[in-house]
Order: sequence, then structure tokens, then C-alpha cells
Amino acid sequence: MNWGVLFPLILFFIVILGVGIWSSNSRMKKKHVFLNEYFLGSREIGGYILAMTMMATYGSASSFIGGPGVAYSKGLGWVLLSMAQLPAGYFVLMVLGKKFAIVARKYEAITLNDFLKARYRSTTVGIIGALSIIIFLFSAMAAQWVGGARLIESITGISYNSALFIFALAVLIYVVIGGFRAVAVTDAIQGSIMFVGTILLLIATIIAGGGIGNIMADLTAENPNLVSPFGAEGDLTPLYVSSFWILVGVGVVGLPQVTVRAMSYKNAKAMHRAIIYSTIFVGFIMLGMHLIGAFARSIIPGIEVGDTVMPTIAMEVLPPVLAGLVLTAPMAAIMSTVDSLLILVSSAVVKDVYISFINPNASEKKMKNVSFFVTAILGIIVFLISLSPPNFLIWLNLFAFGGLESAFIWPVIFGLYWKGGNKYGAIASMIVGVGSYIMFHTFYPNAFGMHTVVIPIVLSLVFYVFVSLISGKYESKARLHLE
Repeated sequence: MNWGVLFPLILFFIVILGVGIWSSNSRMKKKHVFLNEYFLGSREIGGYILAMTMMATYGSASSFIGGPGVAYSKGLGWVLLSMAQLPAGYFVLMVLGKKFAIVARKYEAITLNDFLKARYRSTTVGIIGALSIIIFLFSAMAAQWVGGARLIESITGISYNSALFIFALAVLIYVVIGGFRAVAVTDAIQGSIMFVGTILLLIATIIAGGGIGNIMADLTAENPNLVSPFGAEGDLTPLYVSSFWILVGVGVVGLPQVTVRAMSYKNAKAMHRAIIYSTIFVGFIMLGMHLIGAFARSIIPGIEVGDTVMPTIAMEVLPPVLAGLVLTAPMAAIMSTVDSLLILVSSAVVKDVYISFINPNASEKKMKNVSFFVTAILGIIVFLISLSPPNFLIWLNLFAFGGLESAFIWPVIFGLYWKGGNKYGAIASMIVGVGSYIMFHTFYPNAFGMHTVVIPIVLSLVFYVFVSLISGKYESKARLHLE
């Protein structure tokens, strides 16, 4: 066990736990409604913290563990593909903009499902939304927990299951205690760590490889395709790479864990600052981390488990204490995404299932107890799911992205900007989107050479518009008949 590497990580865990306790004490002193504070931070998030919490939530284990692992395997083509993530924060805040925050406040929406239920005046939309969040985000959370466990396993040398238990316990304690405010504040800390860590590790990797020219020569000598846009096996076609601009670029507008951030900022100034900050930080970190993964193949060839590339290269090219400091960056990314997803799924269960259908008149104390209990139970379930990890956790995360986008992107966008959109269109869009996504993913993945998400998103768009128009005409005729 390398204590020089481990010490900064232990210190990091202590700081994060302290933030959770601080947030809990802060919440106790305020008079905010519990659900609004616990799940949304009372909508008081400033520009820098908003940018960091968006980046930290979006820049997850896929970006810091899984992504570099795939870049190690496929080469610079995957680095090019990863840059589709560059405008993610820009798209979310520009498309949803001030209107989403204003409408969410008007509806007193705490979750994305609150907005959808109020906009479409339909509990069915809320139920479908809650089920989609619960189903797909379990996959996304499992990916993060696998990443955290892989990181601890690589650093400490303990077994994967033991590492998973340590990670799960640390996350559950501070999320259950702190809620959204703890998540947002720790995301700001973690986002800053990610940025600095990426710079240090990229520089150290280039130096260890003898410079970029030497690294490129090594990769070319091994396989010329490693430095081409098409990947080591030539499977990254232009159509496939372009489809990722939908999955991890434009389509991010449909991710509940990201869109809920657009409800939480305190004013327009905070939103405008967050657009600039998030674009800069996301772009640099995604480029840097994936380049590190691709370059690592020249320095440490023969790594078999892709998800161990990042911790392995860090411990190879940096002194122990500095390696530990840098490795808090992927740990920060993983924990910040896990906590956000836990809060999101917990809010879906508590708000959209328990309060809506089981106990609508629950007291403040009862809601607190149920929220804490649900968050803890969800964490335990994800822990059990994560006991059998895949070789590349990124595929779990991208599966969740596609499913959520297929469900939510058009009901959210048209719900804001098209008065003609109605509950029938939203229901049809969500059912067709999720159903076709699962079908294509199961029986015909990467149809027509594109990522699986493309066709379901197109189908959900067609059904939203068609069903809304037809049902709208029917409702108009029915009203005229009654008059």
C-alpha cells in the first residue's frame, strides 16, 4: 500500500465529509422548505458553483476513468470523438436559459418531473419520467461506483469488493447528511481539483513519454491507426463519431441530472457566467484526460483493464504525494456524479412516488426521514449491482445517457417553447423513445453505423409532434361541439 499516494485521498475524503456536515448544519439553521433545500439548494447557486457543479456532474467516471481507458485502446480517434462534449454546458444553459428557471419557479418545481407534471398536467407523464430516471440512472450510478472502486483498488492494492465498500460508505455518509447544497459546494471544490489535476498529469505524461513527437512516433510504430481519426481498428467512422454530437453534446439537454442545475441558479448573471466557465473547463478537461489516456499507451503498453489506465499512469509518472493529489481529480469527478445521481433518483422516488401516491400529506419530519432512508437504500442497491463490473465502465454510462435523452429531450424542449405540445404528445414521445432505445440497444446496436441513441431520438420527435397535432385537433373539435 502506497501511503504517499493514499494520504491526499484520505485528506480529500475528510474535507468532503466536513462539507456534508457543514451543509447539514446550514440547512438546520435556515427556514427553507426541506425538499426545496435538500434537493435544490434553495435555488441560491452562483455562477462559478453552477459551472463547476454542471461540469463535475457531467464529467464523471466516464471522463476520468472510462474515457481515458477507451482512448488507450482506440487512440487519438477517441480523443476527437470525446470533444463532442465541449458545448454540453453551453447547450443546456442556452437552450433552457432563463425561461426554464422562471417556469420552474412558477410551478414550484423541485425536480425535472415536477416541471413535466405541471406543464402537461399529467401524472402519467410524471410516472413515466420517474421510472425512466430510476431505471437508467441505476446504470449510470453503477458506472461511477465501479470507477471509484477501480481507483481505490489500483492505489491501495486491496480487492475490488473491499474498495467498492469503502467508496460506497464514504459517498453515502456525506450525501445523506448534506443534500444538494453539499453536492453543489463539493462539486465546486472537486471541479477545481479536476482542472488542476488534469494540467499536472498531462504535463507529466508528455515529459515521461519524451515529448509529444516521441509519443506520436511510438504510437505510429505500433499501429498507424492509433493516430488516425478512425481508431485502432478503423471502427470510428465519420457517421459514428458525428452521432456522438447528439449523445454527449446537444442531447445533454435531456439529462435530468444536468437540467436540474438550470433550476438552481440564483439570477441571470450567474447563468451567463456559468455558460462561459463551463465551456472552458469542460473543453479543457475532456481534451486533457483523453489525451493522457491515448499517450499512456506509449509509456505503459500492455494494460489489460482499461479502467485502470488513469491511476496506473498517474502513479508511474508522478511522485507519490503528487500522484495522490492528482488522483483526487478522478475521485472528485466520480463522487460528484454519484452524489448528484443519488440525489436525483432519491428525489424521483420521494417526490414522484411517495408524496404523489403514497402519502401526499406527509409532514416535514416524515419527508426528511423518508429522503434519508431512500437515499441510503438506493446506494446499497447500486453497491450490489456494482459487484460485477464490466471491463469498460463508459458503456454503462453512455447507455444511461441514451435512455434518458430518448425519454426527456423533446418533452422538455417543446414543453418550454411550443404551446401546441400536450400530454398525449409527451407520453407518446417518452414511451416510443425509451421503448425503441431499449429495442435497438438489445437487438440492433449502432444501427446504420450510428450510436443507438440517434434513431430513438428521431422517432420520439416524430411521435411528439404528430400525436400533439392530432390530439390537439381532436380536443379543439370536442370543445367546439360542446359549445
